[in-house]
Amino acid sequence: MNLILRSIALLPLPLVHFLGALLGLLSLLRPRYRRGVAENLRQAGLYSLPMLLRSGIELGKGMTELPKIWLCPLAEVTGWVREVRGWEHVEAALRQGRGLIVLGPHLGCLELAGLYLAARLPITALYRRPRQDWAHAMMQAGRNRGRAKMVEPNLGGVRALLTALKRNEAAWVLPDQKANKGEGAWAPLFGRWAYMPTLLYRLAAASGARPLLFCCERLNWGRGYRLIIEPLPDLPAETELAIRIVNHALEESVRRLPEQYLWSYRLHRLFPGETAPAGPPR
Repeated sequence: MNLILRSIALLPLPLVHFLGALLGLLSLLRPRYRRGVAENLRQAGLYSLPMLLRSGIELGKGMTELPKIWLCPLAEVTGWVREVRGWEHVEAALRQGRGLIVLGPHLGCLELAGLYLAARLPITALYRRPRQDWAHAMMQAGRNRGRAKMVEPNLGGVRALLTALKRNEAAWVLPDQKANKGEGAWAPLFGRWAYMPTLLYRLAAASGARPLLFCCERLNWGRGYRLIIEPLPDLPAETELAIRIVNHALEESVRRLPEQYLWSYRLHRLFPGETAPAGPPR
C-alpha cells in the first residue's frame, strides 16, 4: 500500500482526481457504504441519485489526493490553491492579538487548507495516530511542514492549542466530529441530534480568539482548489446555544457545496450505552 500511495503522488493532479472519481463510484457498489451515504444525504434533505453519485466521486477524489498532498513539495501543493476568498478575516482576527481558531469541517480538502495556512503562519492542530506505522510516518511528514505543529488529542494537546492562541497563532479544530464521552454536548445537525465536541467553545472562552470557518473547494477537472474563509457571528457564552449557531453556519456552508461533504462519516452514531435526547431536534 505504501508503494501504491507513493506512485499515486507522482501522477498529475487531474489524473489523480480522475482515478479518485472511478474509485469513488466503485465504492458505491458496496451496499453498506452506499446505504450510509444515502441515508445521511436523505436526512439532510439532499438525496437524489445524481447527488449520491457526485458525492461518491468527490469522496474518491478525497482519498486519492491525500498521498499527493502529503508527499509533494509544500510550495507545489499550496500552489494548487488558485483562489482565496476571505483572507481579510484572518488578518483582522490576528490584528486583535488573541489568536485564530480555524474550524475545518469535513468539507472539501481539509489537508490542503491546513497546509496553506501553515505555509503562512504558525498553526497547531490535534491529530489521531493511524494504526499502521508507515501511515503515521507519511502523515507526520506531510502535515508537519511550514509552521505547522501536530499534537496528540490529550490534555497536553489542548494546552498546546491554548498556548498557540495566547501567542496570537492559529489553532485548528474539527467542528463536526463525534465527540468522546464527556467531551461534547447534544445539538441538532442536518435534522438529527449529534454529540458535538465543545473544545472550540472552551478555547474561545479562554482566549477570546475569533473562530473562522475554512473550506478548500475542489475545482473541476483537477484544476486545483479554491480556499473559502467565512466569519461566524459572535458566539454567546452558553455552549449549547453557541453550538447551534456554529452548526447552522456549517449547514449553510455544506449546502453550498453538498457533493464535497464527507457524507460517509458516521457523525450521528451512538456509542454503547449512549442515548440521544428524545424527540426530533428543534
